Amino acid sequence: MKKYCTLLVLISIFIFSCTSAKRVDNELFVNISSEPKTIDPTLSGNDFIYPRHAFEGLITKDAEGKNSAGVAESWNISDDGKTYTFTLRTNSIWNDGKIVTANDFEYGIKRAADPNSGAEYTSFIGYIKNGNNILTGEMGTNSLGVRALDDYTLEIVLENPTAYFTDLLTYPIFFPVRSDIIEEHGDAWTLNVDTYIGNGAFKLSERNLDDKMVFTKNEDYWNKEAIKPTKITFILSKDQTLALSGVIEGSLDFSNNPSEQDVSKLIKEGIAYTRPYFGTFAFAINNTNEFLKDPRVRKALSLVIDRQFIIENIAMSGQTPAGAWVPYGTEGINGDFREEGGDYVDIDPKNYEKNIEEAKRLLTEAGYPNGENTPILEFSTTTYLPYIQVAEAVQEMWKKNLGVNLRIAATEWAVHQQARLDKNFILMRNNWIGDYNDPMTFLETFLSDSGQNYSGYSNQDFDKLIEFAKSTPNREERLKALHAAEKLFIAGDDAVLIPIHYSAIAVIANPKLKGVVISPLGDMRFHYAYIE
Repeated sequence: MKKYCTLLVLISIFIFSCTSAKRVDNELFVNISSEPKTIDPTLSGNDFIYPRHAFEGLITKDAEGKNSAGVAESWNISDDGKTYTFTLRTNSIWNDGKIVTANDFEYGIKRAADPNSGAEYTSFIGYIKNGNNILTGEMGTNSLGVRALDDYTLEIVLENPTAYFTDLLTYPIFFPVRSDIIEEHGDAWTLNVDTYIGNGAFKLSERNLDDKMVFTKNEDYWNKEAIKPTKITFILSKDQTLALSGVIEGSLDFSNNPSEQDVSKLIKEGIAYTRPYFGTFAFAINNTNEFLKDPRVRKALSLVIDRQFIIENIAMSGQTPAGAWVPYGTEGINGDFREEGGDYVDIDPKNYEKNIEEAKRLLTEAGYPNGENTPILEFSTTTYLPYIQVAEAVQEMWKKNLGVNLRIAATEWAVHQQARLDKNFILMRNNWIGDYNDPMTFLETFLSDSGQNYSGYSNQDFDKLIEFAKSTPNREERLKALHAAEKLFIAGDDAVLIPIHYSAIAVIANPKLKGVVISPLGDMRFHYAYIE
C-alpha cells in the first residue's frame, strides 16, 4: 500500500509538472476546493471564490481587502439608514459586450429571494424589506424592496438600519446575473464557457468537471489595469498530499488545504503562512442538561481548560486563546470590539493554577466535591482530527483537575448536523465563522428563535439587547448593546458557551507569490496576485 501511495504522489507531481511547463506570463495555479456544488453566484454556498473572480457586485474589495466601489461608482444612504440608492458606472460590461444595468441586479436579487431558487445565503435577503415574508412564501418576489429606478440607478430598501449592509453586498448572492441566459439554459448555464457570462475581472475559458477551471483576464473589465494575472487555473482537489507536493515542486502556487499537523514546520520552511480568521472554536452546552444547568458547573469546566497548551500543542495554525465569543478584528466604539470588551473567561496562563482552585471550589459548592456523583459527559464532534484532538486534551484536563469524565463521540457531518438540529447532545463543538465583519454575526446566533441556537439558550434580556442593536441607527448605542449582550450570556450566570480559541487561516504558497488578498472572513482574491 505504501508503494502504491508513493506512486500516486509521483504521478500527481508529473501531472502538475506538465501543467507548469505550459505556463504563460502572469499565470497562476491555485488549489482551493474540489468540484463545487455550483458556480452560480446566486446559488453558491461556501464556494464563493469562483463567482467572485468571474462576477462583480455593487461593492467589491480592493488590494488591501477594504470595501470599494464595484459596479456602483457611488451610493447614498437615507437619514433613517434604510434606503440605499446606488449609481452604477456606465462602463461595466458583460463578457458578451452588453452593458450591466440595474435591472440585472434587480433580477439576480429577486431570483435569490424566490423560496424555490435553492439559494443558500438567503438570510442576507431577510435584511431587505419584505425579504423574510417572501422567503416563507407569504409574499411574492415583486414585493422585495429592490428596484431599478433606471438603467443605472438601483434602490434597495431595508427592514431596519443595518450597519454592515455594504459588507453583505460583497457576497455573490447580491451579484448581477443575466435573465436571458438563465431562462434559456436553466441550471446548465454554469457548465459551459459560452453561457457562463460574467462581468468581473476574469472570464471562464475552460471548465473540466472534477479537474480544473481556467479563468483568463477580462480585457473588457472596467478596472483591468489593476488586475495582475493574465490567467488563473483552479485545480479542483482536496488532496493535501497533492497540494503540498505541487507547491514544493513549483507547479502549484497556492493552496488553502494544508495538513494542520504540518503547518508549524512548513511556516519555518517558508512554505506556509497564517492569517487571522474571523471565527471562534467553542464547546456548545445543551442548556437543558440537568448537570450542566448549574452555572457553577459550567464555569468550573471552562476554568480548568488550559487554552495556551491547546494552541501550542494541538491547534498550531496561528490560533489564539479565546476568552469570549466575538473574535478580534471588528470595529468597536473607539477601537477593536474585542479589545474593548476584554476576556470574559480568564485565559491568562499565569493564573491557571488559581483558576483550577476556583473551579474545584465551584464544583464542590454545586454538590460535586472531587467530581463525586458527576455523570459521564459526552462531547459530540465531526471526524475532523484537530477537533477530536482538542477534545482529548480537554478530556484529560477535566479528569485530572475535577474528576469529571468526558466521552468523545465523533460522527460524519450529516449525523452531526442532525444531532445539532435535534439538540440531541450534551456538549458539542461550535466552530463559527462570521459571515460579515460585525459582532452581530456571532451574537445573533444565540437569539431564542435563531436557527443556529443549538444550545436551547433563551434569555429575554439578551434578545432585547440584540433586537435593539438591529434596529437603532445610533452606532455607539448599538455597539454598547452588543457588548452588554455578549457579557450577559458568557460572563454572567448564563455562561452557556465555553470558548477555546480564535481561528486562523493556514495556507501553503510559493514564497514568490505576492498580492493575494485574504480577508478575515476567508474571502480569497487573486486579482492583484503575481509571482515576484
